[in-house]
Amino acid sequence: MAQVLEFKLPDLGEGLTEAEIVRWLVEVGDVVAIDQPVVEVETAKAMVEVPCPYGGVVTARFGEEGTELPVGAPLLTVAVGAPEGASGSAASPSSSSSSSGKGSGSGAESSGGSGNVLVGYGTGAPAARRRRIRPDRLDRAVAGAPVSGAPVVEAQVVEAPVAEVLVAEAPVSDGPVPVVSPLVRRLARQHDIDLRRLAGSGPDGLILRADVDRAIRAAEETATATARAAQAPARSQATPSTPSAAVAAAPNGVAAAAGAERIPLRGVRGAVADKLSRSRTEIPDATCWVDADATELMAVRAAMNAATGPSAGPKVSVLALLARICTAALARFPELNATVDTEAREIVRLPGVHLGFAAQTERGLVVPVVRDAHTRNAESIGAEIARLTELARTGKLSPAQLTGGTFTLNNYGVFGVDGSTPIINHPEAAMLGVGRIMPKPWVHQGELAVRQVVQLSLTFDHRVCDGGTAGGFLRYVADCVEQPAVLLRTL
Repeated sequence: MAQVLEFKLPDLGEGLTEAEIVRWLVEVGDVVAIDQPVVEVETAKAMVEVPCPYGGVVTARFGEEGTELPVGAPLLTVAVGAPEGASGSAASPSSSSSSSGKGSGSGAESSGGSGNVLVGYGTGAPAARRRRIRPDRLDRAVAGAPVSGAPVVEAQVVEAPVAEVLVAEAPVSDGPVPVVSPLVRRLARQHDIDLRRLAGSGPDGLILRADVDRAIRAAEETATATARAAQAPARSQATPSTPSAAVAAAPNGVAAAAGAERIPLRGVRGAVADKLSRSRTEIPDATCWVDADATELMAVRAAMNAATGPSAGPKVSVLALLARICTAALARFPELNATVDTEAREIVRLPGVHLGFAAQTERGLVVPVVRDAHTRNAESIGAEIARLTELARTGKLSPAQLTGGTFTLNNYGVFGVDGSTPIINHPEAAMLGVGRIMPKPWVHQGELAVRQVVQLSLTFDHRVCDGGTAGGFLRYVADCVEQPAVLLRTL
C-alpha cells in the first residue's frame, strides 16, 4: 500500500511568512526524486526553487500559479512506496525484485528524511511541529485543489478552534517578551500592539505572527464598532447623494473611481514599500551633495581597461571604482558604517563593510550585497557586482544575498538623472547617490573647460553623526573622484 505524504511550504528563513507560487515544475502524476525542485516561489526577498524531501509520484498540487501561500500550507502530496498488487503483475521476477527494492528504498529514504535540509524537514529530524495557519489563508490555499485517490496517511493541517480566535491576554511582565521573529515585533509596533499583554500560542508561550494578527483584528473590530456607533446619528442626517457622503463612504476617504485598478502590495513591491516606509518613519535623515569633476577618474578607468600583457585584467566599471572609494571613505569615517539599536538606545558601529548596491530588475528594486567589501580591491568588487547583477536579472538571488548590508551605493545616473535624495536602506545609516556623468562647463586650472561632471549626494542618519562627519565623508569621496591618486594612500 503506497503512503501519501503531504509536503508543506517550508520556512524559507529571514523571517519570511509567505510566498507566491510563480511556476510549478512538476505535474500531477510525475515521478519526483528526493530533493528535486518541484515549485518556484517568490518571496519578499527573492525567487526560490523549493525541493521536495520525498521521492515518489505526485498525487496532488495545492494552489495555482499566482496563489500566495503562508508558511506551513500544503504544497503537494507524494505517493511513496510500491503500489499494492505489484507482485501480481506480469513483470518478470527480476524486474519485480528490482521494483520492490526501489520501493523499499524510497520508503527508507522518506522515513529517514532527505539530505537537503529545509526548516521543518531534513535528515533524521523529528516530525515537524504543527503550526497554526490563519484559517482565511488556508481556505484560499486549499480551495480548488485536486482530490487525490490515495488516502493521506497524516494530515497535519489543524484548523484552529473557534475559541482560539479570541485574543488571549497574558499578565503584564517586566521580563523579556517571548518573540523570536523581527517581523512579528515590527508588525506589533506598526499596529501599537503591546506584546507583553499577549499569550503566545507557540512552543513555550512563543508569540507567533498569528497571535499578533488576531490582536490586530480584534482591535480593528473594536475600533470599527465604536466608529459605527459614533457615526450613526450623522448618517441619518446626511444625504447619500452629496459628494461629501460619497467620499466618506469610500475607504481612507478616497472616492472610488469607476474602473480604478487596485494592485496588491506584495512580493518584492510589498517588501520595498514596508522597508521604505519604516525608513522614513524611524530615521531622521538629512542629505548633502556636491558636484565633482570626474574627468580624471574616467581617464584612470580607461587606462586600466586598456592595459595589456601581464598587467591586463577584467574590465573595471565606474561603479566598481566608486564602490572602492566608498570603502576607503568608510575606513576614515566609520560613524557612517553603523546602525541604531532603538530598543537599547545605542549606536552600533560595525566592524566590516558589506556594501549594497541598488539594482533595478523586472521584479522591482533589489539591493544585492557585496560581502566584506573592505577587504576587496576594485577588480574583485567589480567581479562580484557583475555576478550579483546577473543573478538579480534572472531572479535567482537568495535571501542571504539581499540582506546584511551596512552601507548602500545607489547609481541612479543610469536613469539619466543628475541628482536625488535617496531613502536610506533601513537599518543602515547612510547611502551614497551618484548621478549621471556628463560633459559640462567647468573651471579647470583657472580656465573654463568642458569636463566630465557628476553630482554626488549623501543621505545619512542624523542620529549616528553630525553634518561635519557627513560633509567630511562626501568631500573625501569627491576628492577621490577628482584626483584618483588620493586613493593610493589607502591601497
